[in-house]
Amino acid sequence: MAGVELLPKEYGYVVLVLVAYCFLNFWMGAQVGKARKKYKVFYPTMYATEAESKDAKLFNCVQRGHQNSLEMMPTFFILMILGGIRHPVIAASLGALYTVTRFFYFKGYSTGDPQKRLSIGHHGLVGAALLSFLLVYVDVRSD
Repeated sequence: MAGVELLPKEYGYVVLVLVAYCFLNFWMGAQVGKARKKYKVFYPTMYATEAESKDAKLFNCVQRGHQNSLEMMPTFFILMILGGIRHPVIAASLGALYTVTRFFYFKGYSTGDPQKRLSIGHHGLVGAALLSFLLVYVDVRSD
């Protein structure tokens, strides 16, 4: 496994954070499934309308919290994977911050008040921005 030998020994922390994010998204998906049953919004409907359900906004907030995390996942993974090559502990720390704040983002959004997603959830953007900076820093330094 020559490729593994090229990675720093602390790279496992990066992998651990990525796996944690996957578990978080799996849990969020389960919460959407529960919300589907609770608010009677059945497949293949992605978002409910007021005509379909009086609780459309409540369901849509749960769905949107999960959907937003899925939308951010590819960018987050690329930043983690590449940024962690040179600075695995920093990348894993920022990734852990991002992952924890995504939990609070989802919990806040799931209340039915979209503004509550920002109480702690917006701090995750700091982690993502710093991961972006880390990646640019790694790229510039490698030249």
